[in-house]
Amino acid sequence: MNKNVTSIFLFFSITSVIFLTGCANEYDNDTNSQKQSGDTIAIAANTADTANTAISKQPEKVNDSAKISQKIEPDSLVAFAKSLIGIPYLYASTNPVKGFDCSGFITYVFNHFNIKVPRSSVDFTNYGRTIDSNDAKPGDLILFTGTDSSIKVVGHMGIIESKKDQLLYFIHASSGKAKGVVITPLENYYRSRFVKIIRVFPDEFFNK
Repeated sequence: MNKNVTSIFLFFSITSVIFLTGCANEYDNDTNSQKQSGDTIAIAANTADTANTAISKQPEKVNDSAKISQKIEPDSLVAFAKSLIGIPYLYASTNPVKGFDCSGFITYVFNHFNIKVPRSSVDFTNYGRTIDSNDAKPGDLILFTGTDSSIKVVGHMGIIESKKDQLLYFIHASSGKAKGVVITPLENYYRSRFVKIIRVFPDEFFNK
């Protein structure tokens, strides 16, 4: 009997973590319906703790910029990302022929330049270096919560594409009405879910 209770508890704990930390139930601000979607994550031994840890309580950790061995212009990465606009959304996929989920898109873009980054959105929580939104540049990454903005766990992400009239635009794989790779302004809906902006590239790569 105790074994059955333990098994049921573990099942619901893991299910909760998957729901909270992926691109689950991503909601696009220009549609009136929720779309079921998600982001693959690695289930670790401490997954139950992960679901209960708020962003504000997690230690800031500086990454070594993914060990980028050659100078790759952030603008080149953004240009490649824009070449993928229109590819459909597909849960747990990094395959451009079939589609991308939010972090699958990020993974594919960076891997194209031989830059290894985490596969799941939640794993970007303490990745890279936090950048003030006023200093954000194309090539930086922008992180959001999942649909429930009160749960401060990263559940969606994109790449900063440009800044126009002090408004940031980001490119991402959306599971909302657009249902694919699109460029979106950082306005009311996404501002309510905004977590932070991080930089993967070394600062010296931004010459402009």
